[in-house]
Amino acid sequence: MAGSNVVSSSSKAYRGLFSKMRDVNTTSEDFVRYSKRAMRLLAEDALAEFPTSDVDITTACGVFQGIERIEPTNLCAVSIVRSGDCLLEAVREVEPGCRVGKILIQRDESHKDKIAKLFYSKLPPGVESMHVLLCDPMLGTGGSAVCALKVLTDDYGVDPSMIIFANMICAPEGLDRLEKEFPAVKIVTACIDEGLNEDKFIVPGLGDFGDRFFNTP
Repeated sequence: MAGSNVVSSSSKAYRGLFSKMRDVNTTSEDFVRYSKRAMRLLAEDALAEFPTSDVDITTACGVFQGIERIEPTNLCAVSIVRSGDCLLEAVREVEPGCRVGKILIQRDESHKDKIAKLFYSKLPPGVESMHVLLCDPMLGTGGSAVCALKVLTDDYGVDPSMIIFANMICAPEGLDRLEKEFPAVKIVTACIDEGLNEDKFIVPGLGDFGDRFFNTP
């Protein structure tokens, strides 16, 4: 069961897009095409979760009660390299004025628990006072996400309540871990799958997102 901090990105388009993305026979070219469409939908929904203020908009025929979003310069989109870069670019297509940060984390495939290792981080000055959108298409064990969140909160001083984590597909195990360790972080996801297999891959999942997107099997 998803916790209260989980927001479902819902669109009728997702079922068709994920049917192509999950198919093992889908070429890398088609995977890129369909995943970009899906990530654009997710990016819009994730950005819509940040605070807004009410504003009256003058139209040609009257007044529309609209909203004003936070300034792009007060938003930092952070990718967990490499797969997170795909989603980051979808966010930048929607909000090109946002700041950008990078965190390089890799799973230790030789370890039975596939523990996450931090290699590098680079975030803009003043990020501790910005709203942060953390980007990674897949949430499996939660190891990489927790590692990245610790970098943001411990190393850069970002308040967890200012962070939204956007991902395409997640496993319940990863959601549970994030809810326990970072309950103030909101998660926006398109799919919650069945769980993890013995190799810590999401089932049914879609395989390695980065390998399929960048055509590096």
